Amino acid sequence: MDQHLRRILTLDNRWLEGEPRGAWIGRYLPAAFVPRRLRLEVDERVAVVVGPRQSGKSTLIWRTLADGGRDTLYLNCEEPSLREWLRSPAAFLADLEDWLGSVPDLFFEEIQHLTEAGLFLKGLADRRTGRHIFATGSSAFDLEAATRESLAGRARRYLLLPLSLQEIASSLDAPLAMRAARIEQAIERLAVFGGYPAVFSIKEPRELLASLVEAFVVRDVSDRFRIQHTAAFRRILELAASQVGNLVNASEWAALVGVSNDTVAEHVRLLEETHILRLVRPFVGGKRAELTQARKVFFLDNGIRNQLFGGFAPLADRADRGALLENFVFTELAKSIHPLLDTISYWRSKSGAEMDFVIQHQGRLFACEVKAGDARGKISRSARSFIEAYSPEVLLITSREPHPATTIGTTEVRFVNLAELGPAVEELVRD
Repeated sequence: MDQHLRRILTLDNRWLEGEPRGAWIGRYLPAAFVPRRLRLEVDERVAVVVGPRQSGKSTLIWRTLADGGRDTLYLNCEEPSLREWLRSPAAFLADLEDWLGSVPDLFFEEIQHLTEAGLFLKGLADRRTGRHIFATGSSAFDLEAATRESLAGRARRYLLLPLSLQEIASSLDAPLAMRAARIEQAIERLAVFGGYPAVFSIKEPRELLASLVEAFVVRDVSDRFRIQHTAAFRRILELAASQVGNLVNASEWAALVGVSNDTVAEHVRLLEETHILRLVRPFVGGKRAELTQARKVFFLDNGIRNQLFGGFAPLADRADRGALLENFVFTELAKSIHPLLDTISYWRSKSGAEMDFVIQHQGRLFACEVKAGDARGKISRSARSFIEAYSPEVLLITSREPHPATTIGTTEVRFVNLAELGPAVEELVRD
């Protein structure tokens, strides 16, 4: 381990020179941030936090370290000299023992920059050093099938998406009389500008949103994912943004962009894997004539969608208000369920009856109908059709005003405002 490498590590780890641990960690924490509800379980497995760029992955780990009280070595894997060093787990651990006398906890930032990231982390985990190991991984890391196989049983994978309304509402410091108004402001902000932490915390977020999109399209797509025709990729992104909440016609997109159907499918797969959007599949129960193949497109952040298409006009002035609120509800649902255990789908019969979202959780069934205004305590014909066909345990109907719950058959129908939606879904899928 040469002196140059030690100097780089010491610059990033001032605690090695005697700086108080709290002051050192404070260097890496933003001045203001919204506490996340996701908690990392610290044990012998590697804690790998993945998610879209700038979703707060590093901050989540730094907060965990601040609460842990243990010496931790921070390693930024974007540094070329570190990448050369981080090839052999055995040699790496031996170098640390020679230099520090023991191995501290380890935090690998942007681990996807290592050539064999999965094998390297596997080697560390298999040596059972008794140290806690943390890593952030961008979408590129998440795409590596070999990485997933290498870390099977050796890592906990956490998906961190942008801020939810529930997280923001929990952090509001406002008198009770002002709280409802502040939550309405937060809904407007999230629906128009989205929930990326840095975007939510600044007064004028347009430029930052533009840079986020450019960083993804230009840097990640062209450099990391080796997509040569970024103009076609951007056009597919824009088409997806223009049709949010609608059925996807891949052949139509291919014709408009001038690429093959296979290229559209590959680009959309990449957008799903990198947590930019989701293609939501239809719920198929077979009890009625219903759509079984067509998928709907939703974005995981309204701000990214509006940067690509639609702009940033206030909700009240928008022609796409209904679609934007439906997409916002989808983002809240996605942040409230378990990404591996639960699924979100939609339902539509061939006669035109619809259910906006259907949630499946370990054999249980829940549904959610989105109303842009006050539901007035009414249950739509479409909702009754879905209840008649499938008897979900609970139907949640979004409503600006409170209304008493009711029951249809074995289905409990609850009217919830947008701030209540996330907690209500989490309660349902907790069991």
